[in-house]
Amino acid sequence: MTKKKILMLVGDYVEDYETMVPFQALQMLGHRVDAVCPDKSKGDYVLTAIHDFDGAQTYSEKPGHRFVLNADFAETRAQDYDALVIPGGRAPEYLRLNPKVISLVQDFDAADKPIAAVCHGPQILAAAGVLKGRTCSAYPACAPEVRLGGGQFADIAVDQAYVDGNLVTAPAWPAHPQWLARFAELLDS
Repeated sequence: MTKKKILMLVGDYVEDYETMVPFQALQMLGHRVDAVCPDKSKGDYVLTAIHDFDGAQTYSEKPGHRFVLNADFAETRAQDYDALVIPGGRAPEYLRLNPKVISLVQDFDAADKPIAAVCHGPQILAAAGVLKGRTCSAYPACAPEVRLGGGQFADIAVDQAYVDGNLVTAPAWPAHPQWLARFAELLDS
C-alpha cells in the first residue's frame, strides 16, 4: 500500500466519531491526515458533537471532544494532497459557505482524487456542484440537497457505503467499516 497524504475538512460541531475514527484509522494504515478548519490554525481545536440514534425522529446530539487541528487551513492546496475526507455533523452546514472550501472540493474532484464524505458531509459536495449526474449517499435528511445538487440519492442501510467514481459516501458513522474500506480501496488504486 502506498502511503497517501489526506486532507480532512472539519469545523465546530463536526460529528465526533466521523472525525476521530477516520482520522485515527487512516493514520493506523500509515497515511498522513491533515485536519484543517477555516479561520483556525494548527494547534487550535474544534468542538465535536456526538450524534446518536436513540429512537427519536432524528438523531440526538451530545457534547463530544476538543479535536486538535494539526495543519493550517490558510496554507491548504488540493494539489498538495492525494485525497479528501469530509465528516458530517453540523459543520458542513456552514463550511459550505466558505468559498475556499468549495474551491478545494472542486479541485479534488476535477483531479479525480478520492473523496470520502459521510452523513452531512455531502452538503459540501452538493454546494460545490460535484454531484451532477452522480449517485451519493448521505444522512437521509440531506437527500433533498443531493437531488438539488444534481445527484441521485443512494438510499442505503445506515451501515453501508456507496462508491461512484472517486466518491465514497455513507449515511452515518455506523457505516465506518464499509465506508473506510471502500475509501482505502480507492487510495490503493
